[in-house]
Amino acid sequence: MRQLTLSKVFTLIESGPVVLVTTHDEQKGNIMTISWTMVMDFTPVFAIITGEWNHSFTALQKNRECVIAIPTVDMLDKVVGIGTCSGKDTDKFAKFELTPVQGKVVRSPLIKECLANIECKVIDIIKKYNIVVLEAVAACIDTERKEKRTVHAVGDGTFIVDGRKIDRRAMMASKLPPGV
Repeated sequence: MRQLTLSKVFTLIESGPVVLVTTHDEQKGNIMTISWTMVMDFTPVFAIITGEWNHSFTALQKNRECVIAIPTVDMLDKVVGIGTCSGKDTDKFAKFELTPVQGKVVRSPLIKECLANIECKVIDIIKKYNIVVLEAVAACIDTERKEKRTVHAVGDGTFIVDGRKIDRRAMMASKLPPGV
Protein backbone atom coordinates (compact mmCIF):
# COMPACT_ATOMS: atom_id res chain seq x y z
CA MET A 1 0.00 0.00 0.00
CA ARG A 2 1.17 3.55 -0.64
CA GLN A 3 0.56 6.65 1.43
CA LEU A 4 -2.40 8.84 0.52
CA THR A 5 -2.31 12.57 1.15
CA LEU A 6 -4.69 13.38 4.00
CA SER A 7 -6.24 16.22 2.01
CA LYS A 8 -7.55 13.58 -0.43
CA VAL A 9 -8.98 10.97 1.97
CA PHE A 10 -12.51 12.36 1.62
CA THR A 11 -12.53 10.99 -1.95
CA LEU A 12 -12.54 7.47 -0.49
CA ILE A 13 -15.77 7.93 1.47
CA GLU A 14 -17.52 10.78 -0.34
CA SER A 15 -21.18 10.28 0.29
CA GLY A 16 -23.88 10.15 -2.29
CA PRO A 17 -25.96 10.39 -4.24
CA VAL A 18 -25.46 13.90 -5.51
CA VAL A 19 -28.70 15.80 -4.86
CA LEU A 20 -30.29 19.07 -5.86
CA VAL A 21 -31.61 21.16 -2.99
CA THR A 22 -34.24 23.77 -3.71
CA THR A 23 -35.08 26.76 -1.55
CA HIS A 24 -37.39 29.72 -1.91
CA ASP A 25 -36.74 33.28 -0.89
CA GLU A 26 -39.55 35.80 -1.11
CA GLN A 27 -38.97 36.29 -4.86
CA LYS A 28 -38.16 32.94 -6.48
CA GLY A 29 -37.05 29.35 -6.13
CA ASN A 30 -33.39 28.42 -6.39
CA ILE A 31 -31.41 25.21 -6.77
CA MET A 32 -28.02 24.19 -5.39
CA THR A 33 -26.08 21.01 -6.02
CA ILE A 34 -25.01 19.19 -2.86
CA SER A 35 -22.80 16.11 -2.67
CA TRP A 36 -22.29 16.18 1.08
CA THR A 37 -25.39 14.46 2.45
CA MET A 38 -26.04 11.97 5.20
CA VAL A 39 -28.90 9.75 6.32
CA MET A 40 -29.07 10.12 10.11
CA ASP A 41 -30.84 6.84 10.93
CA PHE A 42 -33.93 4.85 9.88
CA THR A 43 -36.18 7.87 10.50
CA PRO A 44 -36.70 10.51 7.80
CA VAL A 45 -33.91 12.71 9.21
CA PHE A 46 -31.05 13.82 6.96
CA ALA A 47 -28.14 16.22 7.04
CA ILE A 48 -26.55 18.32 4.34
CA ILE A 49 -23.42 20.43 4.46
CA THR A 50 -23.77 23.98 3.21
CA GLY A 51 -23.12 27.48 4.41
CA GLU A 52 -22.72 31.14 3.64
CA TRP A 53 -20.81 30.36 0.42
CA ASN A 54 -24.07 29.15 -1.19
CA HIS A 55 -26.61 31.79 -2.22
CA SER A 56 -29.44 29.44 -1.15
CA PHE A 57 -28.18 29.25 2.41
CA THR A 58 -29.79 32.57 3.41
CA ALA A 59 -33.24 31.35 2.29
CA LEU A 60 -32.63 27.96 3.91
CA GLN A 61 -31.69 29.63 7.19
CA LYS A 62 -34.54 32.15 7.10
CA ASN A 63 -37.42 29.95 5.88
CA ARG A 64 -36.13 26.72 7.49
CA GLU A 65 -37.32 24.48 4.67
CA CYS A 66 -36.11 22.98 1.41
CA VAL A 67 -36.61 20.13 -1.01
CA ILE A 68 -34.02 17.42 -1.62
CA ALA A 69 -34.50 16.41 -5.25
CA ILE A 70 -32.82 13.21 -6.47
CA PRO A 71 -31.47 13.55 -10.02
CA THR A 72 -30.40 10.63 -12.18
CA VAL A 73 -27.38 10.06 -14.40
CA ASP A 74 -29.10 11.48 -17.49
CA MET A 75 -29.22 14.83 -15.66
CA LEU A 76 -25.51 14.93 -14.72
CA ASP A 77 -24.51 17.86 -16.96
CA LYS A 78 -27.39 19.94 -15.56
CA VAL A 79 -26.45 18.94 -11.99
CA VAL A 80 -22.83 20.01 -12.53
CA GLY A 81 -23.94 23.20 -14.28
CA ILE A 82 -26.23 24.10 -11.39
CA GLY A 83 -23.33 23.63 -9.00
CA THR A 84 -21.03 25.90 -10.98
CA CYS A 85 -23.19 29.04 -11.13
CA SER A 86 -24.90 31.19 -8.52
CA GLY A 87 -28.60 31.72 -7.96
CA LYS A 88 -27.68 35.28 -7.03
CA ASP A 89 -27.56 36.19 -10.72
CA THR A 90 -29.00 33.11 -12.45
CA ASP A 91 -32.51 31.68 -12.67
CA LYS A 92 -31.38 28.06 -12.56
CA PHE A 93 -34.83 26.64 -13.32
CA ALA A 94 -34.89 28.61 -16.59
CA LYS A 95 -31.22 28.17 -17.50
CA PHE A 96 -31.27 24.38 -17.03
CA GLU A 97 -34.82 23.91 -18.32
CA LEU A 98 -36.16 22.38 -15.11
CA THR A 99 -39.80 22.50 -14.06
CA PRO A 100 -40.64 23.79 -10.57
CA VAL A 101 -43.61 21.99 -9.02
CA GLN A 102 -45.53 23.08 -5.92
CA GLY A 103 -45.03 20.69 -3.03
CA LYS A 104 -47.60 19.49 -0.52
CA VAL A 105 -46.04 21.03 2.60
CA VAL A 106 -43.15 23.40 1.88
CA ARG A 107 -42.92 26.48 -0.33
CA SER A 108 -39.60 25.39 -1.90
CA PRO A 109 -40.30 23.86 -5.31
CA LEU A 110 -39.99 20.23 -6.27
CA ILE A 111 -38.15 19.47 -9.53
CA LYS A 112 -40.39 17.56 -11.94
CA GLU A 113 -37.50 16.05 -13.92
CA CYS A 114 -35.96 14.37 -10.84
CA LEU A 115 -36.56 10.76 -9.82
CA ALA A 116 -37.75 11.75 -6.35
CA ASN A 117 -38.37 14.81 -4.20
CA ILE A 118 -38.26 15.01 -0.41
CA GLU A 119 -39.87 18.05 1.23
CA CYS A 120 -37.96 18.95 4.38
CA LYS A 121 -38.06 21.24 7.39
CA VAL A 122 -34.82 22.43 9.02
CA ILE A 123 -34.68 21.09 12.57
CA ASP A 124 -31.14 22.19 13.45
CA ILE A 125 -28.16 24.06 12.05
CA ILE A 126 -24.78 23.17 13.53
CA LYS A 127 -22.84 26.26 12.51
CA LYS A 128 -19.40 25.05 13.59
CA TYR A 129 -19.51 22.34 10.90
CA ASN A 130 -22.06 23.88 8.48
CA ILE A 131 -24.38 20.91 9.07
CA VAL A 132 -28.06 21.47 8.33
CA VAL A 133 -30.26 18.78 9.86
CA LEU A 134 -33.51 18.18 7.99
CA GLU A 135 -36.66 16.22 8.71
CA ALA A 136 -38.71 14.95 5.79
CA VAL A 137 -42.35 16.06 5.91
CA ALA A 138 -43.49 14.72 2.50
CA ALA A 139 -41.94 12.76 -0.36
CA CYS A 140 -42.78 11.57 -3.85
CA ILE A 141 -41.14 9.36 -6.46
CA ASP A 142 -41.67 9.11 -10.21
CA THR A 143 -42.35 5.38 -10.61
CA GLU A 144 -42.80 5.81 -14.39
CA ARG A 145 -39.27 7.16 -14.88
CA LYS A 146 -37.11 4.74 -16.86
CA GLU A 147 -33.71 6.03 -15.68
CA LYS A 148 -33.26 5.37 -11.97
CA ARG A 149 -29.46 5.34 -11.62
CA THR A 150 -28.08 8.09 -9.39
CA VAL A 151 -24.58 9.55 -9.39
CA HIS A 152 -22.06 9.85 -6.60
CA ALA A 153 -19.37 12.53 -6.53
CA VAL A 154 -15.85 11.36 -5.85
CA GLY A 155 -14.90 14.93 -4.95
CA ASP A 156 -12.29 15.48 -7.65
CA GLY A 157 -14.61 16.31 -10.55
CA THR A 158 -15.38 12.68 -11.34
CA PHE A 159 -18.54 10.71 -10.60
CA ILE A 160 -19.57 7.11 -10.06
CA VAL A 161 -22.88 5.87 -11.46
CA ASP A 162 -25.01 3.42 -9.49
CA GLY A 163 -24.94 -0.02 -10.96
CA ARG A 164 -26.58 -3.35 -10.36
CA LYS A 165 -28.63 -3.72 -7.17
CA ILE A 166 -27.70 -6.71 -5.00
CA ASP A 167 -30.37 -8.07 -2.64
CA ARG A 168 -29.31 -9.20 0.86
CA ARG A 169 -32.58 -8.34 2.64
CA ALA A 170 -33.01 -11.86 4.02
CA MET A 171 -29.56 -11.77 5.61
CA MET A 172 -30.20 -8.33 7.12
CA ALA A 173 -33.83 -8.86 8.16
CA SER A 174 -33.07 -8.66 11.89
CA LYS A 175 -31.47 -5.20 11.46
CA LEU A 176 -34.08 -3.60 9.17
CA PRO A 177 -37.04 -1.66 10.54
CA PRO A 178 -40.51 -2.93 9.64
CA GLY A 179 -41.75 -1.89 6.21
CA VAL A 180 -38.32 -1.18 4.69
